[in-house]
Amino acid sequence: MTATHPSPHNPRSFPDLFAPLRYGINHTKIRSYKTAHLICKLIPCSCPFERDISLLGRTFHIPPLCKLNPLYNELIMLRLRALSYLTDICEEDVTSYLC
Repeated sequence: MTATHPSPHNPRSFPDLFAPLRYGINHTKIRSYKTAHLICKLIPCSCPFERDISLLGRTFHIPPLCKLNPLYNELIMLRLRALSYLTDICEEDVTSYLC
């Protein structure tokens, strides 16, 4: 018995439950500097879960877990569009939002 992998050509593939959210995020237009600032504040530039933990003299590294988020790429692109809006349209300095 072979395992089926999700594919657009495979009729037995799994439906993309996040498609409406992806569409909404990808088609969000940024039209005000307040919205752009809010997006840049809410979406971090690096994964907040990555860290080093010292326990009993040993250091354990927790890798970035944001890639497990099914909407990670769309949120990063939304943040990039907000940063671009602030620099190109509003001509603001966005160095405070960069890591």
